[in-house]
Amino acid sequence: MKLARRAGMLGLAAFALIASPSVDAADTGWYGGGNIGQSRANIDDARITSGLLGAGFATTSINDDDRDTAYKLYGGYQLNRNFAIEGGYFDLGRFGFTATTVPAGTLNGSIRLKGVNLDAVGILPINEKFSAFGRAGLNYAEAEDSFSGTGAVTVLNPDPSKREANYKFGVGIQYNFTETLGMRAEGERYRINDAVGNRGDIDLFSLGLLYRFGGKK
Repeated sequence: MKLARRAGMLGLAAFALIASPSVDAADTGWYGGGNIGQSRANIDDARITSGLLGAGFATTSINDDDRDTAYKLYGGYQLNRNFAIEGGYFDLGRFGFTATTVPAGTLNGSIRLKGVNLDAVGILPINEKFSAFGRAGLNYAEAEDSFSGTGAVTVLNPDPSKREANYKFGVGIQYNFTETLGMRAEGERYRINDAVGNRGDIDLFSLGLLYRFGGKK
């Protein structure tokens, strides 16, 4: 009787294994890719004006250069159909401003941002071709600032730089041409510290290609 009962249990376990959905090989594995797009910065004109006022200058105008071409390269491992770990390198470009002052002069400033990141990626398949995804993680960015003055404006520290870790997050949509090749459209926000005590957000809107190693062409 015990033997029969055990055999029945084993049979049920085997049936459960056969009937349960298995993980498709296409839902796991290594992948890599690259995106290119436009980055956008929020330049704090009020803080620039306040800093110049503290140094004895009135600001008559500020012209901002708050957009640039940016790109990223990445690689990751998809653990299952709903989750992946992804790391990469990003270059968010260069942003700057020119402030005109009284007494007569100008203050020119720019910042170049690049670094590495590590993200957790949540994936929501919509159908066989489309999926949506969201990401959250850390970025470790290098901020290279550059300042110069003309006329009455003198800059004491023209080339400060800083490296620091901050958070990042984003959302996107992926379209799979095949099991091997896909296309991504993404929007991301990087929290960044510059080299002179400011903290702000850089947004990246990009489009790129993804290649899955081991997939069917």
